[in-house]
Amino acid sequence: MPTVFDSMAARLRSAWKPHKQATTPRAFRCQCGRPVFFRNSQCLNCGTALGYDPARSQVLPLEPLGEHLWREFGAGELAPAYRRCGNFEAAAACNWLLPAEEKGPDGQFAPLCKACRLNHTIPDLSVEENALWWGRIEVAKRRLVSQLIGLGLPVLSKVEDPERGLAFDFLRAPEGGPPVMTGHDDGLITINVEEADDARREKLRAQLHEPYRTLLGHFRHEVGHYYWDRLVKDTEWINPVRELFGDDRMDYAAALKKNYEEGPPADWKDRFVSTYASCHPWEDWAETWAHYLHMVDTVDTALSFGIDADDVEIEAVPWTREALWRPDDADAEAFLGFINAWTELTAVLNEMARSMGQADFYPFVLPKPAVAKLQLIHAIVRGTGAQVEPPAAPKAAPSSTAEEEPAEPVA
Repeated sequence: MPTVFDSMAARLRSAWKPHKQATTPRAFRCQCGRPVFFRNSQCLNCGTALGYDPARSQVLPLEPLGEHLWREFGAGELAPAYRRCGNFEAAAACNWLLPAEEKGPDGQFAPLCKACRLNHTIPDLSVEENALWWGRIEVAKRRLVSQLIGLGLPVLSKVEDPERGLAFDFLRAPEGGPPVMTGHDDGLITINVEEADDARREKLRAQLHEPYRTLLGHFRHEVGHYYWDRLVKDTEWINPVRELFGDDRMDYAAALKKNYEEGPPADWKDRFVSTYASCHPWEDWAETWAHYLHMVDTVDTALSFGIDADDVEIEAVPWTREALWRPDDADAEAFLGFINAWTELTAVLNEMARSMGQADFYPFVLPKPAVAKLQLIHAIVRGTGAQVEPPAAPKAAPSSTAEEEPAEPVA
């Protein structure tokens, strides 16, 4: 049964020829023909209401059907009805849709969309700035969740799947209280709300000598720990992952302590995607997973807007099969096309950022071992998409880091 990656691989294999389509589209049009975007809830040209249908990975122009009900504009009377997410008018400003008849585990109509129902705790909105910061956090989270759905990965809340589901706590430390720890524990991901303060986050990035730190990066790193539990631990993938990333049974606390006291090994650039990836196999996995999601979503965005690697004037030394985890894999050539297209694309995007006096779009250089690890992650994600429901993994790998520590250098 073909997966979402089969179609993307076929397109990449043909060197990004015209008329490509993305796995998770990022470019959309209103019924008036004007471009609209992933986070839009109304067309700025004609005023048509818009909503995102995660099942179709599409922003749809909408027309009212009655009180609180909508359908796709011009789709006809037989078109399915939608309801807006209950957080549409909240500070989260969620533009996602859900089927009008969808019900929750309690048998009642589900009030929240597939992304918002993952929230376990939101910040206290009576506290100044929290509403603004929560809105920014939700924008990043919706981007993440839409991509996970597009890749065919399991995305269920802990209400829907108490043992293996995913949930988010968005917390802010009380005045004079202990700092909020950003991390993952048994499917519950905690994000420090203050990371949504751009000035504070940039100050931390500079203090920690990180090349990159964003809300979306935090989400992608921490969800990597969650999917290690879901897709790797106690599955057939555990041995290949240990071969490439190292033995995860090594003392995690001791590894972190050594990293903070001594810093990364001198040769980290030759083996890892970041300094933090070098401290323990769990962090290497989470960092590499985050980079994989960065790469796939950026390629999806480029494909969505017709950016063609054939038009790039930069010539880069291409990666060959010799760099791969499994050079003879049936998908190897397609994966190489993906990696090499990424290399050319980011070289140009970095120059474009510099032309505006901004930091590099992708301030990383992939070493050869990281390419092999990325291929392994690609294989796991691709296999998961084919299975739909992957093998269960019982307990979470501990991943909890103080807000002042370089927990997620890709974030």
